Amino acid sequence: MSETTLDDLLAPEMERVEEMLRAATGHVEGQIAAPASHLAEAGGKRLRPMLALLGAQLGTGVNEEVRQAAVAVELTHLATLYHDDVMDSAPLRRGALAAHQVWGNSVAILTGDLLFARASRIVAELGPEAVKLHAVTFERLCLGQLHETMGPLEGVDAVEHYIDVLADKTGSLIAASARYGAMFADSDPAYVVVMERFGEKVGIAFQLADDVIDLESDSAVTGKTPGTDLREGVDTMPILLLRVAAEAGTLDEAGREILARLDGTGAADGEGASTRPAEDAAALGAGDSKVRRGAAIRRDSLQRDDALAAVVEALRVHPVLEQAREMARSWAADAVAELESLPAGEVRKSLYDFADALVDRLA
Repeated sequence: MSETTLDDLLAPEMERVEEMLRAATGHVEGQIAAPASHLAEAGGKRLRPMLALLGAQLGTGVNEEVRQAAVAVELTHLATLYHDDVMDSAPLRRGALAAHQVWGNSVAILTGDLLFARASRIVAELGPEAVKLHAVTFERLCLGQLHETMGPLEGVDAVEHYIDVLADKTGSLIAASARYGAMFADSDPAYVVVMERFGEKVGIAFQLADDVIDLESDSAVTGKTPGTDLREGVDTMPILLLRVAAEAGTLDEAGREILARLDGTGAADGEGASTRPAEDAAALGAGDSKVRRGAAIRRDSLQRDDALAAVVEALRVHPVLEQAREMARSWAADAVAELESLPAGEVRKSLYDFADALVDRLA
């Protein structure tokens, strides 16, 4: 294989996949075409199809089945974004208004369902092994979202629970992408397994890096509003690490202040703190978890934009952000270690570069 960069290697095939993606998100009915193509046209990293195409280099190279699989995984990813933005009440996605902001929650949810259906139709043409992998991955995506929403059970380590959530919500689809590429290019079966393991671990690293980027980068760079997860009561890794330190009695004053603001108990001059925790808990019902009750209070305490911005700014200068970044790098290193059994050469090096790029980025 000639000396080329990762971009040079994949660029022509990525253009073909992009064309197929536009066709898959188009619709004969103009009324549906706009919401269905909204996120695809907004762009994105396309790391899942890119990994599928790269995995194919371990075998006979990119063919039509690999391209179809690449489109199917990206459609599935896009579908989850429509649903996530509704659940998170996120105003922006990829620098544009989120679909639910334009067409409402019902249209956004149904559009996500439509893209799931189209992905399933494509996968159905790829044979029973692909259908099974798609079904298992879809199940894991749903389980990951449910586990994140419901929170850990009493006595379960919150950090371990969160890593499991990331493995399901993010790692599973990236792992499927990597497996599809190697599998449909008739790679050595051992390489197919390696790519799947690499994909899951690098997916966890990617999401941990996203936790940092969500707080550290400007919305003009990321295309998303900083701190959306905080407002919705989701403890991402930096917050979980603060809580671990608090439980151990090693958290500094700045960290304690951040947690007080997040939990609606310590906003400056009393503003932003919830004044109705009992009503929040009652509205959720006795059967709901502590996590959900806390989320309801936090949504109230961070509803004001200036209150959210203050917490984000405090986190940006706290050492916990670097701690979370190091966790992302550690998972990326573990992912790279899975590649040692692959033949030395350009493909393996490109996979190394792929892992590095996912954690050392601004958006």
